[in-house]
Amino acid sequence: MTTYKQIFGKPVKFLATDPDNAEAEGQIWYNSTSDAFKSVVVSEAWSSGAPLVSGRNQTAAFGTQTANLVCGGKAAPPPNATTATTQEYNGSGFSTGGDMNTARYEHRGQGTLTAGIIFGGIEPPPSSYDHTEEYNGTSWTTAPNLATGIYQNAGAGTQTAALSASGNLPVTGESNNSQEYDGTSWTNGNNMNTARRQAGGFGIQTAAIICGGLTPPNTAKTEQYDGTSFSEVNEMVFARRNIGNNGIITSGLVYGGAGGSPDSPQNKTESYDGTTWTAAATLGTARYNGGGAGADNTTGHYAGGGPPSGLSISEEYNKSTTVFTGAAWSAGGNLNTARNTLAGCGTQTAGLAFGGFPPGGITGKTEEYNGSSWSEQNDLNTARYDLRGCGTQTAGLAFGGQTPTPQGVTEEYDGSSWTESGDLSQARARHAGFGIQTAAVAAGGTTPPTSSTEEYDGSSWTSGGNLGTGRYDMGAAGILTAGLVFGGSPPGSPTGKTEEYNGSSWSESGDMNTARHYVAGFGLQTAAIAMGGDDGSLTSSVEEYDGTSWRTSASLATARSRLAGAGTTSLGLAFGGQTPSASNATEEFTAETTALNLKTLTTS
Repeated sequence: MTTYKQIFGKPVKFLATDPDNAEAEGQIWYNSTSDAFKSVVVSEAWSSGAPLVSGRNQTAAFGTQTANLVCGGKAAPPPNATTATTQEYNGSGFSTGGDMNTARYEHRGQGTLTAGIIFGGIEPPPSSYDHTEEYNGTSWTTAPNLATGIYQNAGAGTQTAALSASGNLPVTGESNNSQEYDGTSWTNGNNMNTARRQAGGFGIQTAAIICGGLTPPNTAKTEQYDGTSFSEVNEMVFARRNIGNNGIITSGLVYGGAGGSPDSPQNKTESYDGTTWTAAATLGTARYNGGGAGADNTTGHYAGGGPPSGLSISEEYNKSTTVFTGAAWSAGGNLNTARNTLAGCGTQTAGLAFGGFPPGGITGKTEEYNGSSWSEQNDLNTARYDLRGCGTQTAGLAFGGQTPTPQGVTEEYDGSSWTESGDLSQARARHAGFGIQTAAVAAGGTTPPTSSTEEYDGSSWTSGGNLGTGRYDMGAAGILTAGLVFGGSPPGSPTGKTEEYNGSSWSESGDMNTARHYVAGFGLQTAAIAMGGDDGSLTSSVEEYDGTSWRTSASLATARSRLAGAGTTSLGLAFGGQTPSASNATEEFTAETTALNLKTLTTS
């Protein structure tokens, strides 16, 4: 009988703790602490990714799982308009890229984030179906037109060697047309065996797969292209159209789409190995007409789609020894007093909430959070709302606010009670605040709108550098010498402006993707979270800042404005706010995590 050592060349190890690297895949060890035999196995699953900046349907996408873009399509209703916007994904979240020159939908794209191409599609009247554009990672430039105008086509290849196959001709309908691009011009190639539209495609120009689509009816037919001609190969497991897809001819992936009887959104995923299609893990949300990207059949990213038209959700597919858990917000313990326009500070397991405006009127109520529930503590000496705070649960600071007139009152919290300290030089409310109890910043606010900044040293406030843009109702994060403010309202509409503070002066940085006011935030200057607010209506959107630019992150479960927050970009809190009534809800944020897929071996 063959032994484990003879197969693997090593004996079963006795370990007190499990290994923490993928090299343990397939090996068996005995964990003496848990008294069990264990191994690391490959798993496959879709997990939640950060949402699009704005929802899209009938869009195009290309790139890898951690560096891709979604461009054009139909925006979420209302108004369901054709768009030219580009949204880039870095593996953690989306940010806005350069606009296409021509808005369109039902087009196709190929290539990489820094060297991509789109072709075909439907443009607003007077419609054209033959336009091509190239992307360099920043902006789009017009390229030579397709030889034959088409939309609902499939694609494969790169920016300088692309393939368009199948599609819908404006007059005659489903097509078996193929065209090749050499970086200079498009030429018609040999026809496919089966005319179709809304098919999927992946691979390179000389080794591509075109699969599924509508003939009609929906088909599972698959054709392989060798750079000259098409040949029929094994069919997909499930017939469908409008699928997401990515990969190469020997390692491809398709997912979602519309199919079945009656025709409906699908969550099915299939993997292709160059010969055979195999069912894989299902999407979390059944949908079609989204944008897919990825390098092979072990990684994928699917964003947007419908129904309803213009979803903003995205999901990541991984087949590996690592289990991926997407960033998410989960319900925490409710505040004892529902309120909006409150302040907060601390961490996810040691948070502090104070002041605000509950249904009964202005309050000074203070509550501490222990990671699961809130408990009431001694009130502020001066009840107020639209105040700001910073620090920790045992060394907090509250400053400014309204009673209902703007105040300069400053109070320090020692983990039990509040003590008054030196007033702000300028009474203000709806301002930004960040720092610690002995080194804090108050910036902007009203009334009237101001750009002034003050610094606190533990006893008194002194003037700091002025904001570049005077405003109020913004979010903030950071410390006195490395602070951040974002969003808010200058006179007029909400803004996405972001400014960094170095302890003496402010400088502008990248704008938020979504302009908003009544927004809350937490974290550091180089790792901050902005959440909720109002961008014309209450929003649940969340963005994360990396010290240079903003990208989308997991959305709040409940849209709200005038809320408070605490914590870090790894573990955070959102609490209270307006939904539109005063809320007592708390949500806890956990960043994306990864872990080895450990399996305990049993005899059953």
